[in-house]
Amino acid sequence: MPSDMKVKICGLTDSADVPAAILAGATYVGFVFFPGSPRHVQLEDAAHMAGAVPEGITRVALTVDADDLLLDALTSEVPVDMLQLHGSESPARVAEVKRRYGLPVMKAVGVAVETDLTQIDFYGKVADQLLIDAKPPPGAERPGGNALTFDWELLTGRRWPVPWMLAGGLNPDNVAEAIAQTGARQVDVSSGVESSPGVKDADLMRAFIDNARA
Repeated sequence: MPSDMKVKICGLTDSADVPAAILAGATYVGFVFFPGSPRHVQLEDAAHMAGAVPEGITRVALTVDADDLLLDALTSEVPVDMLQLHGSESPARVAEVKRRYGLPVMKAVGVAVETDLTQIDFYGKVADQLLIDAKPPPGAERPGGNALTFDWELLTGRRWPVPWMLAGGLNPDNVAEAIAQTGARQVDVSSGVESSPGVKDADLMRAFIDNARA
């Protein structure tokens, strides 16, 4: 796999997570602003963590169907470089968020079967990046971070007009296979590098990134 593989460590919850992720080699660090997640952080805590991220590392704020009130507060209080929309936001909403906040937007799209790929084309016309994730099961309380994978062969040979990132149940043991099957040049991990929900493990982060770039 190429050494220029980009890795996003998402759902950092502790100030010690930031240097650990960066030392491991993360290209992006993600902070979750969704109360239903065990990785949810308060704006004040996120501002402290994001402020400690050195230049050159992209700080991503993950929200789920957030209204302008939350996004206004988030973007004014927390220094972030990209907004990740992980809910059911429409392409029109993605375009609106881009215009309103002047930040690059990554849109997450859940995939379980081949027909789910159709919507990616619509989002690819308005988002700056795409995050291809496993679709949550019916009744799930969270749109992501559920440690679920999907059939990676659905992505074999597919390309979109903007950069995309593979997510969904990735961990140090399966990331190399996932990259080989999909051709992904960017990968995202959250629960796969945790010792318990919301608690990142420095050794697992390092192993994940080493295996992604091996």
